Amino acid sequence: MAMNWQVFRTRALTALVFVAVMMIGLLWNEWSFFLLFSVIHFGCWTEYQQLVGKTDPSYKNISSFHRYGVMIAGWSLMLYCTGDHHDQWGISPSSIGLALGLVFAFALPMIEILFSKQFNLKHIGYSALGLLYISVSWSLMIHMRFHQNVWETGAGTLYETGFIIPLIIIISIWINDTMAYITGSLIGKTPFSKISPKKTIEGTAGGILLCIVTMGLIAQRMQLPVIHVCMIAAIAAITGTAGDLLESKLKRMANVKDSGHFMPGHGGFLDRFDSLLLAIPVVWIYVMLML
Repeated sequence: MAMNWQVFRTRALTALVFVAVMMIGLLWNEWSFFLLFSVIHFGCWTEYQQLVGKTDPSYKNISSFHRYGVMIAGWSLMLYCTGDHHDQWGISPSSIGLALGLVFAFALPMIEILFSKQFNLKHIGYSALGLLYISVSWSLMIHMRFHQNVWETGAGTLYETGFIIPLIIIISIWINDTMAYITGSLIGKTPFSKISPKKTIEGTAGGILLCIVTMGLIAQRMQLPVIHVCMIAAIAAITGTAGDLLESKLKRMANVKDSGHFMPGHGGFLDRFDSLLLAIPVVWIYVMLML
């Protein structure tokens, strides 16, 4: 089949812009990081509600207050997770997040009960699952970024864990996806799951193993704690694969190929960040317990 150069140029340009925006958000400072994942949070929520609406059409009839209020409630949790070390005029962003979260936690169910034309407990359940699936994950990512600790190497180099751990998770996911694709293309024969027929056991296992080895070598080169980096890489690779399958299941239930179209040729927010959504909570537990 001949190469479609127009499609290739579109995909390549979109990928370059995506990488540039991600790098600026990740590397500039804490608040660029927060802004980046705030945009991703609202993008994921919009696509999640669309997927649920296609799976259960009655969800499309939720009120505008419900639709956008649950997104803001989730974002309030992200703001709360920035912590109290950024006071502005005596008011911390964390306090604002807590206040907003309490307001919406009280207002959302009350307004749904009192003013909704079609009160449906199932709709509240869908939104609650969205809070767990999307908002909690990105909030824990924010918490890790703003939760500062220091790794000191033998050479005296200092690494702030709040900066380096989110990068380890993201790079691990990227390496796992890349290596799984390459390994699966070369030696993959046994289907891994009916949910995603293109995935193979060989490719999945190869991606996880090569991810751990690669991140271990990077950690050794940078004199980071190899055991911790390899553990985070292993957790990210395994749970990231599960996250990819979960999003594939959601799309199959909604009978769509992509969750959205914000990146021409690459799909939507959930397509790009599905692996992170499941990996982050498990990595966060490891970080809180072990570091």
